[in-house]
Amino acid sequence: MCGFVGIVNKDGTPVEFRVLSRMAETIKHRGPDEEGHLIDGPAGFFHKRLSVIDLATGRQPLTIGPLTIVYNGEIYNYRELRESLKKAGHSFLTNSDTEVLLRMYQEHGPEGITSLNGMFAFLIYDREKKRIMAGRDHFGIKPLYLWENSRHLVFGSEIKALVEHPAVDIAANYDSIQEYIVFQYVLNDETFFQGIQKIRPGHYCLIDLESFEKKTVKFWQPDFRVDTDHTEEYFVGTLRRLLEDAVALQLRSDVPIGAHLSGGLDSSIVSILASKKVPGPLRAFTGAFREGAEFDETRYAREAAKACRAEMTEVFPTEEDFVEVLPKLIYHMDEPMAGPGLFPQYMVARRAAQDVKVVLTGHGGDEIFGGYARYVIAYLEQALKGAISETLDEGEHIVSLQSILPNLPFLRRYIPTLRYFWESDLFQPMDRRYFRLIDRSRGDRSALHDDFNAGFSQERIFSRFQAVFNHPDTLSYYNKMVHFDMCASLPALLHVEDRVSMACSLESRVPLLDPRIVELVTRMPPRMKFKGAEMKYILKRSMKDILPPLILDRKDKMGFPVPLHLWTRNRLGAFYRDILLSPTCKNRGIFNLPRIEKLMDTEDAYGRRLWGFLNIELWFRQFIDQKRGDLS
Repeated sequence: MCGFVGIVNKDGTPVEFRVLSRMAETIKHRGPDEEGHLIDGPAGFFHKRLSVIDLATGRQPLTIGPLTIVYNGEIYNYRELRESLKKAGHSFLTNSDTEVLLRMYQEHGPEGITSLNGMFAFLIYDREKKRIMAGRDHFGIKPLYLWENSRHLVFGSEIKALVEHPAVDIAANYDSIQEYIVFQYVLNDETFFQGIQKIRPGHYCLIDLESFEKKTVKFWQPDFRVDTDHTEEYFVGTLRRLLEDAVALQLRSDVPIGAHLSGGLDSSIVSILASKKVPGPLRAFTGAFREGAEFDETRYAREAAKACRAEMTEVFPTEEDFVEVLPKLIYHMDEPMAGPGLFPQYMVARRAAQDVKVVLTGHGGDEIFGGYARYVIAYLEQALKGAISETLDEGEHIVSLQSILPNLPFLRRYIPTLRYFWESDLFQPMDRRYFRLIDRSRGDRSALHDDFNAGFSQERIFSRFQAVFNHPDTLSYYNKMVHFDMCASLPALLHVEDRVSMACSLESRVPLLDPRIVELVTRMPPRMKFKGAEMKYILKRSMKDILPPLILDRKDKMGFPVPLHLWTRNRLGAFYRDILLSPTCKNRGIFNLPRIEKLMDTEDAYGRRLWGFLNIELWFRQFIDQKRGDLS
């Protein structure tokens, strides 16, 4: 795992090593083991390496003939691709997956990306064809950003590297801030920074180095056209085989590997499958809080660790840790994203990095297999609607009122959400209803300053939401919800995992996001995946023989909740007030401070509005004010 930066000066002036190295220095945490650079007149690249595969000869940038690559990630099927390339006549200088990626381009051109199974972001500099290819993996596990003006083209693994380029003028993107207030992530390719864009997941970009025209190609997207030709038994057996193979592939490494083990279904499956392949006991890491049983899953984590004979390390972050660490996390995150779970994730990653260099995680399972309680909430409304009106909006009963009843206990922790969801607009169109379910602001903008509110466009945000949610291949409500979460919220969660792990120089791998698994699951009939509104039904069926009953049958999914509402009564309350009620925040003109102060006393136990506001203000201080010299 690594980080890189790249510069192309459009006017032909040579790249300055001073600028290139200063950009790269900001991401040295991504690759503390080695570094390398290449300057070829107006083009320059700098790489920071975390050595995981081919420790001896895997240095970058790697140049073969007219081609140079800088790359961040792991190609898990690199050994198989290497053999196919050898048969095609290629000989290899290294044992690295980096060279395999470059020779795939050499053999197949940009289309070679479609054969890759892994997590990756890369730049290929092709002197012969006078172009750069910028590519990113199927799900956006690894990051890649781009900024340009009339004179410069600048790339980087993290935004903080781009803003070190002297030509990059830092300014806030207020449209993105509005989206964050609603979703706690930003849709599509935009960021909190004006002019800085993401290369989108499943895309590559070809940039002509003479005209500087860009051609963006979507090389992969989830396919939701339903496969009605196969039985449930076929899908269960195929899924089991692919899960076992994905974990085996992602155990390929030349350094020690461990696992994050929360005690949830996804991390337990990954850890148990991994334990069958590693020599000796698996090193596992989990986190919890001592503030009460509702913040502590160690009972389940220990049961899973017992099932896979893992050596478990437990981490218990504190309120003091939160106050100390959060400003550092704002810097590492580049922009606010997702919920407060990033804090305990970082604390566990920091501890894991003391013992291993790579960890497997269960990330992606909720989005791929339908693991969110909001899906049950949405279908409870649909089931009621169908029973009352005797209509079938989806052409078939994916979930009926009778079939959903056994799974309603999953909603015990979600009574406040149910109360809010049914306050208004009952039985409205699916897109309106799901938008209401995922709106973190709950439509309440009273905590925003009048001037900021005046420019707030809820309908613009809803329209951008609809463009993803109402995909033509997603005919069922279930597939629409899963598709949106896979394409919109999953990249945000992967952003968090990338940043908190790389902040500790730890590589994090996500076997459940093997493209073969996702392609199988998205084509399954929805009624098969979500039978009776049972979350992750098909995943449970495929793994029930290896999972402890305590984990297989649990109905109290947590998702790493952080006791912020309890801490707010103590030191964290003073921290909130110092930041959100300060003159600096008032002068920002985004928040209504009296309403913010009231929200500190009234927000729901697991509400995330204050969390979002705190992140916005800390982001401004870290990236905007300091750049302008407004803060010391």
